[in-house]
Amino acid sequence: MQNQIPKIDAATFAPVSWPQEPAHEWCPPGHGDLYPALVGSGWLDRLLAEGVKYAFVSNSDNLGAILDPAILAYFAKSGAPFLMEVTRRTAADRKGGHLAVRKADGRLLLREVAQCPDEDLEAFQNIEQHRYFNTNSLWLRLDLLKEQLAADAGVLPLPMIRNHKTVDPRDKKSTPVVQLESAMGAAIECFEGALALDVPRSRFAPVKTTADLLALRSDAYEVLEDGQVRLAASRHGVPPNVVLSDEYKLVDQIDGLGVPSLIDCRSLKVDGKVQFSPGVILQGDVVVNHLGAETKIIPPGIYKNQEI
Repeated sequence: MQNQIPKIDAATFAPVSWPQEPAHEWCPPGHGDLYPALVGSGWLDRLLAEGVKYAFVSNSDNLGAILDPAILAYFAKSGAPFLMEVTRRTAADRKGGHLAVRKADGRLLLREVAQCPDEDLEAFQNIEQHRYFNTNSLWLRLDLLKEQLAADAGVLPLPMIRNHKTVDPRDKKSTPVVQLESAMGAAIECFEGALALDVPRSRFAPVKTTADLLALRSDAYEVLEDGQVRLAASRHGVPPNVVLSDEYKLVDQIDGLGVPSLIDCRSLKVDGKVQFSPGVILQGDVVVNHLGAETKIIPPGIYKNQEI
């Protein structure tokens, strides 16, 4: 269970007040809260007392992350305190946090887009220059984690991330706020001898946006017998690059969009109110533009490398 912290009013830098929905005044402190939650809940000591030496942690939105005994064996044999699974970046991962090397001591570190200055954004998103990104699947040596926590006075010194939002996520005119967060993968810089392992793209099937969810619902993904969700083999590890306009930012807003076939679709951009009928097959690069107030129905058929 994560902790919760106040959202900060971007104008006053005080905890924000939102009487009409007090729950909106609070936010989780990012998945970097994993480490204080392990300690504060007593679970770290409990696991160690029960003889548990290794932990595999992944984001719940990564449906490709399953425990792989081969990776566990590699991690155990390495003697490393921390291992991060990374994979090659594609166009769909341009905003994903990537690995870098700290010049001061040669340690690996994680660099998130929220930590990137605006003037460096283009370079940050250069997938040829920064080829590996964090899948947020981590392997931890729990006894060495406890030692490092003790050395750091009980708290890993993770970089702080400022996320700019509005107090009501559904109302872009509500009070601007800052959410202070940390990332669990950033702990890679806290451990001497931490490793990164290049894993197949099949171990990364994230659902972070409604665009990801639309692709996941399509035939571009498949579910294996072991429960792993992964891209169809014919996609060769590259997901369709889906971009949806603001009408579809929230989950309930895409339910009426319909689910076209995307197994042979390289990119899809949807702008405006549309609905895909059953039997719509999209191939190559497809753009759907509709400026009208009424929903545009896309009839069944094959649409390849075209604007609808």
